Amino acid sequence: MRTRMAGILAGVGAVVLAAVLVLIVWSAKSHDRSATASPVPASWARPVVAAGDLGDRSGVQITRVAVTGNGGLVDLRFKVVDPNRANAVHDERTPPAVVDESSGLVVHQLLMNHAHSGAFQTGVTYYLVFENPGNWVRRGGKVTVLLGNAQVEHVTVS
Repeated sequence: MRTRMAGILAGVGAVVLAAVLVLIVWSAKSHDRSATASPVPASWARPVVAAGDLGDRSGVQITRVAVTGNGGLVDLRFKVVDPNRANAVHDERTPPAVVDESSGLVVHQLLMNHAHSGAFQTGVTYYLVFENPGNWVRRGGKVTVLLGNAQVEHVTVS
């Protein structure tokens, strides 16, 4: 009888310990999300344009926004239609970003500080890969893309 009771208590203790560990890990991940994703700064505001009008404003067209890397990355692809205007994509005053519309949080940290260098070429598709800490941006979600001198709302993530 004592052995049976000791076994039951050990089992209950193991379950409680596992639950505590799960809560600690979940809490740490939630804290990481808030530390790495922040509301869009007001200074980043840009004129809202339709996806088809982005080329006239910023010299590029969005071709794809996708979650990759098991949810940890956001891949933004764009095609250059006007190389002179496309230079605004990497202007420090208008940094590229992807805003998750369901939470309002911005993903703007480029993977390994990647940025295009050199002259843009008309008709060439380029990419930006952002870190997606906490997997804020998700497949099927809607995002606002801040690219160059404009922003495009309601872009579906693939």
